[in-house]
Amino acid sequence: MKIIINYLKPHFNRMIVGFVIKFGGTLMDLLLPWILAYIIDEVVPQNNINKVLLWGVAMFFCALFAVLGNIIANRMAAGVAKDATRVLRNDLFEKITSLSFNQMDSFTEASLISRMTSDTYNIHNVIGRMQRLGVRAPILLIGGIALTMTLDPILSLILVASLPLLGVVVFFVSKKGIPLYIEQQSMADLLVRKVRESITGIRVIKALSKTNYEEKQFEKINANVVSKEKKAAIVMAITNPVMNFLLNMGWVLIIIVGASRVNVGLTKPGTIIAFLTYFTIILNAMLSITNLFVLFSKATASANRIEQVLNTCEDLKQVTNVYVDSDTGSYKDSDANRNEYADANSYKDSQVPYRIEFDHVSFSYNKNYYSIEDVSFTLKKGQTLGIIGATGSGKTTIINLLMRFYDVDSGVIKIDGKDIRKYSHDEFYQKFGAVFQNDTLFEDTIYENINLGRELSDKQVEKAAEYAQILDHIKLMKNGFGADVSIKGANLSGGQKQRILIARALAKSPQILILDDSSSALDYKTDATLRNDIKKNFVDTTTIIVAQRVSSVMNSDIIIVVDEGKLVGKGTHEELLLTCQEYREISNLQLGK
Repeated sequence: MKIIINYLKPHFNRMIVGFVIKFGGTLMDLLLPWILAYIIDEVVPQNNINKVLLWGVAMFFCALFAVLGNIIANRMAAGVAKDATRVLRNDLFEKITSLSFNQMDSFTEASLISRMTSDTYNIHNVIGRMQRLGVRAPILLIGGIALTMTLDPILSLILVASLPLLGVVVFFVSKKGIPLYIEQQSMADLLVRKVRESITGIRVIKALSKTNYEEKQFEKINANVVSKEKKAAIVMAITNPVMNFLLNMGWVLIIIVGASRVNVGLTKPGTIIAFLTYFTIILNAMLSITNLFVLFSKATASANRIEQVLNTCEDLKQVTNVYVDSDTGSYKDSDANRNEYADANSYKDSQVPYRIEFDHVSFSYNKNYYSIEDVSFTLKKGQTLGIIGATGSGKTTIINLLMRFYDVDSGVIKIDGKDIRKYSHDEFYQKFGAVFQNDTLFEDTIYENINLGRELSDKQVEKAAEYAQILDHIKLMKNGFGADVSIKGANLSGGQKQRILIARALAKSPQILILDDSSSALDYKTDATLRNDIKKNFVDTTTIIVAQRVSSVMNSDIIIVVDEGKLVGKGTHEELLLTCQEYREISNLQLGK
């Protein structure tokens, strides 16, 4: 639970004040039975009504102070829980957004969503309850035992004898419960993933009449979640009946022993009444502590899952010394045994020969087989590269490596003569404008979807929309650039979504423009006009177009053909028609030549 303590440190002063108020209010609760016993045993026999009323007023003010103190302390506890969890969520979100694609794949999106929601809720819950019941219950327990010792030490021994048994029950049940809650949260991750997949693919599910199939799949996962929850709940539920049994057995013994002691004159009736009241207080305190252990078990499991994310080391660090290992071909970030530097720091901008350079690059997602292997090409400033190939051939992988979403297994990628690992993240990503496959539009206005918090001017946003061939459509919409966009652009056509995404990529005049299958929903005329406008108005921008259509890449300065992760062709459209059979087949099939 170290993570919870770290986030509570800034609130320790507030917590201490709350603890003091809670402590005072709880002491007032403990005084009430003692005063009652004193009234019955000492004041009532004196037949003095004024003293009875006086002590009654004292009981009233104790009760009032207890109520007000608990209300104030509980509100302060809720405030601490809210503020600490808010900071935790912010830090967790920030960490998630900094994870590399490889780390995201490892955690899975569903698991990260679950950690952001249900796990942080469990921690919020335990922080609030710990400050309320975690202070009150131990004081009631210890204070109640202490006061019963002053009333009748013999009866108190019966109570004290049951406490070790209760402690053993709580310890072993909690030890068993924490792993079960971890399993439960893992199953909840699967449930979240299934819900996300089903909602995202709802059109396909309905179109193929697979609703019943998806319902059965969901029911299977849901049943597993319920099974894990039930198992954890059954184990943790053992504590309440066992503790009730032990404490109630103690209560029976106290009544039997107490009655016999009253009968022989060793104890007074008021003392027995107070003792039974304290026993009830102690019973409730023990049950509260038991519930806290259940919450603590859940929160511990959740804290461990959150800590896994927060303690994840940065995967794609900026490195200062990079060299190529002559034996493996991979590049390292240490000076030890350096054979060859992988970048040229002495280059000035005017001397850099290439804007982009892939030098014998290989990469594998699963480290079993290469997704791309020994890929090499160069691209000068202002040139356009077209990448074409079959689905799954490695086209998008090349883009992922160029934008350093993953690090290569071997080889080197340079931008402006400098190894991409030597750029700071901010400097590096300022160079790019990109439109990816299945890219995202956010629930906001068209303007903000293009601007995306980059503080662009209205002119920049409008010009970008014009170049993306969407400006006229936006002007026809109600509210223009202020028109609302639904989640994932559900209220827009496929072509409108793609052109808004392209406008977003163009808006800041990037040095490198990535268009990954970004014109699949555009007609040929709009696609051709778009490419001509980009070539005309972004002459210094190096453009990479990933496409399935030959018409989208045929006018590129360089075209590379990718097949099963390898470059099988490189050149212009005319050169590839003569030298690359795969390209020629694609071209003949699409263009009918």
